[in-house]
Amino acid sequence: MKTLMRQGAAGLLIAALSFVVGTRCSAQDATQASRKVFIKTQAVYPTLARSVNIHGAVKLTAIVLPNGAVKSVEVKGGHPLLTQSAVTAVGHWKFEPEPHETTELIEVKFDTE
Repeated sequence: MKTLMRQGAAGLLIAALSFVVGTRCSAQDATQASRKVFIKTQAVYPTLARSVNIHGAVKLTAIVLPNGAVKSVEVKGGHPLLTQSAVTAVGHWKFEPEPHETTELIEVKFDTE
């Protein structure tokens, strides 16, 4: 029983570290945004996801303030090992200013190519 608990803890530690020590995502970020993105931070492809060949898209909704800063990001779909990296990247994006707050649909694709 203790061995199983240690293995589970080790797995969680590896998963957490993979978000920090990941490699770059080789795919594109597709936005169906009504606002132009001025600064687009590339998502980091988590090492654990890459090592077990997990790929696909993470669908997000971002609320963007009038000054272009991202106020919040909500996950709409995607593999759990990929979502945090996508949320972190989109949270750093900067959009063109507009007179009001907007909601943007964003898809971040992760591919092992």
